[in-house]
Amino acid sequence: MVNYRKGGSELKGALWIFPTRNFLFVFYLGSGFDGDLESFYRKDSAMANFHAAVFTADISPPLGHPLCGGWIEPVRGQDDPLEANGMVLLGCGAPIVLCALDWCGVRNDAHLAWRKALAETAHTTIERVHVHTVHQHNAPFADTGAEKILQSVQGPPSLDLKYFDQAVSRTAVSLKASLSKTKKIDRYGFGMARVTQVASNRRIVSPDGKALHSRTSATKNKTIRDFPEGVIDPYLRTLSFWQGEKAVIALHYYATHPMSYYGDGMVSADFCGLARRKRQEDAPSIFQIYFTGCSGNVTAGKYNDGAKENRAILRDRIYQGMADAWKETNTRPLDYLGFRSEQLRMGIRREKEFTREENEKLVADPSQTKAKRNNAAFKLAWINRQQRPIDITCLDFGAASILHLPGEAFVEYQLAAQQMRPDLFVCVAAYGDDGPGYIPVEKAFFEGGYEPTVSLAPPNEKNLKDTMARLLGPKLPEKVFPFKRLRKKIK
Repeated sequence: MVNYRKGGSELKGALWIFPTRNFLFVFYLGSGFDGDLESFYRKDSAMANFHAAVFTADISPPLGHPLCGGWIEPVRGQDDPLEANGMVLLGCGAPIVLCALDWCGVRNDAHLAWRKALAETAHTTIERVHVHTVHQHNAPFADTGAEKILQSVQGPPSLDLKYFDQAVSRTAVSLKASLSKTKKIDRYGFGMARVTQVASNRRIVSPDGKALHSRTSATKNKTIRDFPEGVIDPYLRTLSFWQGEKAVIALHYYATHPMSYYGDGMVSADFCGLARRKRQEDAPSIFQIYFTGCSGNVTAGKYNDGAKENRAILRDRIYQGMADAWKETNTRPLDYLGFRSEQLRMGIRREKEFTREENEKLVADPSQTKAKRNNAAFKLAWINRQQRPIDITCLDFGAASILHLPGEAFVEYQLAAQQMRPDLFVCVAAYGDDGPGYIPVEKAFFEGGYEPTVSLAPPNEKNLKDTMARLLGPKLPEKVFPFKRLRKKIK
């Protein structure tokens, strides 16, 4: 069920409003709509006066802090800082917050805490706050519930809870300060460009449907690197916000694991974060934010053997994609913004290694490795939060939409979203609430391999795709909503 709010009442159902030059097309399925379409539409979009604020905070970890949940070498230095970068969009009912963290993952109660802090600061509701990680690995991995479990059994640390609170607080303080410096937004733009020699599918599957190899972010084996690129989304998409002819904010979306090398204890935003910074240097007046798309099964492994010089090479390829997408950007008036939200329960796996009893034994056993004990704590934290579903949302700008997904979703979900709405410019941000970990497509559970083996939730492909389809809405006939005619090429 899709939930909307109008004034003090809640509407439940599916409502899509499509303004064109001469007509207003409406599709509604559900109950609770009082028939006052003009009032509903005017309140939420048509008469809106949009403003935006941007914020950034340093969330780099201190020396000795665990990285990647304690699975790799802890912090011993810093190559470059980690940041929380975000924006607040005002004028569309309650404010909407978008935030990208240069962290590996934020799960369960930790994800809720970060959203709650930003919601309170922005004076909005939690479901309208979107916190995603870029998923660098020489970076913190936060699950406060798992860390508390580890502390209760004197286990190895996965997260400094005091530092976590400080990172959340810094982000909220920066957001609060930004609200006094908003800028009017009256146009939005969209453009995309092909990125070459970065993304490749991690899973090498045999002709009979069995997983053979995992092409990790740094693949040293040339034979594995030389397999075909596989299923990827080769396009980087940029959605931008404008004040007249002046660009103010650029949001970039691309699907790949963002690591060139890691495990050496040197904190870094890695090649995607570095590409964003390089693009920021090009255009200081345009605030740049980067979101990682559905890349649970996508890495740079075909084009990266882990050599340190490859970080700059991969950075420049992502940067070039950003620059090329900007050249292809088209703008149109921002006169509508729809927000839709659903809640999804993904469930827990029933195999022995995922049960509460098994993982309580494992996490309390000091003879086990640090990685195994920490992983057991993450499994228990996922079990413990089952009464709270995951928010999945869609922002609809009329000719473009942003879909916000949890976990390490496979790239097939991103491609499916684009196929559901080929009439729209669809951006997808994954790595929201990372509680379920990997979200493979169903066939991967039969193929085997790393991702479906460690995924904390059972197969959810149909549930998730059905939710995505409802949020994105029905495809419109081209004669009703001609996407190409909406575009105005920027100079």
